Amino acid sequence: MGKNKYLVPLAFIGMMFFTVGFATGINGYFVPFLENNLNLTSAQSYLVIAATFLAFLVFSFPASTIIQKIGYKRTMSISFFLFAIAFALFIPAARLESFSLYLIACFLSGTANTVLQAAINPYVTILGPIDSAARRISIMGICNSCALALPSVFIAAVTRKPIEAVGLTDLDAPLYIIIAVVAILGIVTFFAPLEEIKAEGEENEEDCPYAAGKKSLWQFPHLVLGALALFVYVGVENLALLTVLDYAQDLGLQNPEKYTVWPGIGMAAGYIVGIICIPKYVSQVKALRICTWLAVVDSVLIVLTPPQVSVWCVALLSFACSLMYPAIWPLAIVDLGKFTKKGSSLLVASIGGGALIPLLFGAMKDWAGSQNAYWICLPFYLLIMYYAYFGYKIRKK
Repeated sequence: MGKNKYLVPLAFIGMMFFTVGFATGINGYFVPFLENNLNLTSAQSYLVIAATFLAFLVFSFPASTIIQKIGYKRTMSISFFLFAIAFALFIPAARLESFSLYLIACFLSGTANTVLQAAINPYVTILGPIDSAARRISIMGICNSCALALPSVFIAAVTRKPIEAVGLTDLDAPLYIIIAVVAILGIVTFFAPLEEIKAEGEENEEDCPYAAGKKSLWQFPHLVLGALALFVYVGVENLALLTVLDYAQDLGLQNPEKYTVWPGIGMAAGYIVGIICIPKYVSQVKALRICTWLAVVDSVLIVLTPPQVSVWCVALLSFACSLMYPAIWPLAIVDLGKFTKKGSSLLVASIGGGALIPLLFGAMKDWAGSQNAYWICLPFYLLIMYYAYFGYKIRKK
């Protein structure tokens, strides 16, 4: 597929990555929102994120089955209607003041997110040359990061209230608008000009000798280790993107909502660097290595610097995270041949790390305090560093 041919598909996929970012941003908003309105502990409030990302562990492989049966485009369309149902459930949850129903709605939103990402991640990866996949994913990442801070800004604009003054039923009007928009996007996606594409070796084993003769996903060490790296990455990325509002509130900073835009800006800045530099000036692997070093240093600074500086280090952490996902994904999915869709599902399941690690962070925050809780990031970034230097090269003959 030539460059001009995949510009239109990239535009549609970019819109879908924007939706993923918006849905993720809503999770970040609901953490302090429900903590304020339902008198939750930090550990309880972070169950919102855990419920959302648990869906990735449960529905990633069923999502790949859906893709195999009805194709990428129809799967993408279905996901938007699942989002609409999920957001609609938040309205009765507010009426009943039911934390359990909020968690169910978050899990369904995570299911929609799982189905959508199971389709759009492999699609954008195999849409062009594999060595420039990180560049395409970086473009998609800008769409994603631009949407992260939008929910808090949008809700504040519609309700005309700061987050600490927003009540449970004040979200009705914003949610009705969101539901209408995602339903329309589902219809638009169904009629979008998105061709069904296949990875190298999916149809003919001879095109991918490394995958020929293999019987299981577990025979691809670079994939399995990549899935582990993604598992811990998504967890710590969520901490970088979604905890700054809660952290600024804990520090007693004025107008904590203003800090929510900076993680998105950091991610977008990193993606722009990736778009410019990969693969012309730096390879996907080198970009990943540089980012892991930045993340290791910055995660230490978060804990050791004064709180007023530390909050900016949290925002800076998103810049270090920016090129990790775009680099890990193509390194892990290369040479899978006929296992490409199932391998993509394993990587999507790894997004479930977003369920466990923020939950551990919330518990650690209750135990050790907001700032010390960020120590949890360090060992996970060191694991990603291992994959960047050694793990992606491991192959089984």
